[in-house]
Amino acid sequence: MRFVLRRVGSAVILLFAASLLVYVLLSPAFGDVARNILGENASEQQIVKLTEQLGLNQPVLVQYAHWLGHVFTGDLGTSYFTSQPVWDVIAARIPVTVSLVLLVTVFSGLIGFAVGVLAAVRRGWLDRILQIATTVGDALPAFIIALFLVTVVAVQWKLLPPTGYTPLADSPVDWARSLILPVVALTIVGIAGVAQQVRSATIATLDRDFVRTLRSRGLSEKRIILVNVLRNASTTGLTALAIQVVGILGGAVVVEQIFALPGLGSLAIEATARADLPIILGTVLAYVLIVVIVNLLVDLAVAWLNPKVRLS
Repeated sequence: MRFVLRRVGSAVILLFAASLLVYVLLSPAFGDVARNILGENASEQQIVKLTEQLGLNQPVLVQYAHWLGHVFTGDLGTSYFTSQPVWDVIAARIPVTVSLVLLVTVFSGLIGFAVGVLAAVRRGWLDRILQIATTVGDALPAFIIALFLVTVVAVQWKLLPPTGYTPLADSPVDWARSLILPVVALTIVGIAGVAQQVRSATIATLDRDFVRTLRSRGLSEKRIILVNVLRNASTTGLTALAIQVVGILGGAVVVEQIFALPGLGSLAIEATARADLPIILGTVLAYVLIVVIVNLLVDLAVAWLNPKVRLS
């Protein structure tokens, strides 16, 4: 329980630090927000009045303190341009990004672990081929893979829809079809990082004394690898997977634009273009919360696999 409380406490501090950093960095960068809202033809008096109404005439830290106070009550503010509650806007967009990230994380983990263990156990030409494949996958940006998939698979072959998103509640089949290409584009990148780490951890574990002892007792190689070696190598692989989630979220911003997915990534780009700070802050909190939850789940899994972690 103390381990869980420490991790939750770290997550709260991370949320606070990320929101403060974004607020302090972006507030001056957007310039005259009131003029952006009212347009170039607005009078100086109108601009001053709106600036006071929004509280933008106060110091940045004071503005942040007011915003943070509202956050603790569940109020993320309203959009400067649409007057919609930020929470409603994010609630409408977050299922798309969560679906994308969840599917990519699961497939990256499963395939990455399988490829990494296979490369470590078989070695030889298979290991070299897998090493080349994972290196190429790690080097290719997700948006390049996405552009290739949408051009070839969707436009030329017409096998899947090139753009758009169907909610899961409307049609599970169309929901899956709309996510296949973006998930594949992001998973290829995720697999590469996980597979490399799992391979290295598996090779190191296979050389340890306890593995030789298990072999001398007559245990089958399959049992040793799947039960003992994989359990020890999983901590490194899960940690690599948690790190990959950050890259997956970063890649999702561009991939959502390519496939016209109405997720948090496209929302962040739209809000940044309009200097809509409340929307941007809400989006940042949503992104950080996704990363925190994934990392917390990974920490719990690692602690379960390796009890020494709970005592560190």
